[in-house]
Amino acid sequence: MTSDLSRRRLLFGGAAVSAGVLLAGCTSNEQSPTEAQTKAAATGAAAEPGKKVTIGFSAPAADHGWIAAITNNAKAQAGAYSDVELKSVEAGADAAAQRAALSTLISQKPDVIVLLPHDGKELNAFGLEAMKAGIPVVNLDRAFPDPKAYRLQIKGDNYGMGVAAATYIAEQLKAKGVSNPVIGEIPGIESLELTQERSKGFADTLASYGLKVANRRPAEFTVDSGQQAATGLFQALPKIDAVWNHDDDQGIGVLAAVTQANRKEFFMVGGAGSKKAMEDIAADNTVLKATVTYSPSMASSAISLARLIGQGKGMSDLVELQVPKEIVLSSETITKENSGDYLKLGF
Repeated sequence: MTSDLSRRRLLFGGAAVSAGVLLAGCTSNEQSPTEAQTKAAATGAAAEPGKKVTIGFSAPAADHGWIAAITNNAKAQAGAYSDVELKSVEAGADAAAQRAALSTLISQKPDVIVLLPHDGKELNAFGLEAMKAGIPVVNLDRAFPDPKAYRLQIKGDNYGMGVAAATYIAEQLKAKGVSNPVIGEIPGIESLELTQERSKGFADTLASYGLKVANRRPAEFTVDSGQQAATGLFQALPKIDAVWNHDDDQGIGVLAAVTQANRKEFFMVGGAGSKKAMEDIAADNTVLKATVTYSPSMASSAISLARLIGQGKGMSDLVELQVPKEIVLSSETITKENSGDYLKLGF
């Protein structure tokens, strides 16, 4: 289940921190560890080698390009530090299996745990358990609902993805002079909170322009499901002006359906920022004209911040003595005009 380094030009400020960064890609773009998104060690006191820190790490199995990048990025970033030892545990097929593996990890007493849970709500109890045991938890992406279950939460802005996608679509339609446009949406797994947040951001922002979604067909973050969802959307809507597809992995299938149905009367916005999507946008030879980011670079950042937490250090560019409690990565819009700047950050 999917449930978004080098995209890590993080702009930190205040208790929550926003950063413009990138996201995920397609299964054909999975990274090898040597291609992972890492950030060279910064300068300043926080970057100096310090106390040895053992970081426990767990993320779901890589059934999706974005998840593969998360694990590769975490391992590569840990390897960039001489004072970090990374202990990875298998997450298993579901939240129960991940919980069992993590219980074993607690018994090994790492200094910090970095965790991307199968499901934030289901693993919340583990976060509380680890924190009570004196092990700081860095909650990655899928959020624990209880702030006491983590020392740091770092995640992408799902609602902001919807806002960015809707803003681009609305402005493009306005520039084209399209009245009463027909807008389609292909979300990811409908039951996931992240999907619901993305759709809400999309609907809310469209409404501010006096627009709405004509038809939604959920997929499952995979190529096959993207093709099936798009086929259903095309059958339901004889004419379409714009589509937002939430995920660039499933977007490969959506584009296949476009070709199969010979439906090229609309333009599409993707979601995540995969290398393949950016290449298609730059080539400008498909209906895909933009994508909004959600970056697996957060895994590299999580490791770097876990190291600082384990060493009792703060962030060099902040006045505060400790790492912030929450960090949210902003969603940026990639178009043909700026794709060259972002391409090296894709995966």
